[in-house]
Amino acid sequence: MTVTSTAVTSTETSSTETSSTGASSTGVPRLLAGAAVLAAPVFTVAAVVQAATRDGYDITRHPVSMLALGGLGWVQTTSFVVTGLLSVAGAVGVRRVLQGGRGRTWVPVLLALIGVGLLIAAVFRMDASDGFPLGTPPGRLTTMSGHMILHNVGGSLSFFSMIALCFVLAARFRADQQADRQAGWRGWALSGRVAGVLFALGLGWAMTGGEGGALTLFLGVAVAWNWIAVALTLAAGVTGAALPQRGVGRRVG
Repeated sequence: MTVTSTAVTSTETSSTETSSTGASSTGVPRLLAGAAVLAAPVFTVAAVVQAATRDGYDITRHPVSMLALGGLGWVQTTSFVVTGLLSVAGAVGVRRVLQGGRGRTWVPVLLALIGVGLLIAAVFRMDASDGFPLGTPPGRLTTMSGHMILHNVGGSLSFFSMIALCFVLAARFRADQQADRQAGWRGWALSGRVAGVLFALGLGWAMTGGEGGALTLFLGVAVAWNWIAVALTLAAGVTGAALPQRGVGRRVG
């Protein structure tokens, strides 16, 4: 009787230790994945507050990146750095948390590219133009400096990665909907594609010099990036309630 009791106790202790180890091994990656979720709202709120308070700034004419110019430019530069680091850290966490299914490889890769692009944008600034910062002559630029070209490279890397990530996550939701036959996932798949298309249209309009292009660009970023943030809470289980992890053992590029 004593032997049996001891064996049961030993088994329970071993089970408890295993459970504790498992929780610990997923807790840190999930926390890192949560960093990617924070990046979008942090960037959006910082941009909106600055747009409303910076003298001479007009969000319909001046890209958000121009907020990095002038005496208070450090605020936007800090926003680029913080959200870039959050995205890179999030990529590490999502890579470990996201198990199986579509996008297993590309979701963390695209998150990392978003972060790298933001960090490049933080280091290389845009040129002053069109009356901002205050004292700058009106009118658009006719030439670009080398640092502005590099800034645009970083921005483009982040933008196109966000658009691609919308479609990758949408495809993951679509696959899970087909496997589970639950209409809720179909809605997420559709909204992801819509967010990606809207961002692409806003970006295209801005890149062709369309009227109000700076605003359409910002709205595209805000819609797509914040959709990605919410989608990650489901796909990567950041809040503890993940979508079913399908496709383990399949090709999951």
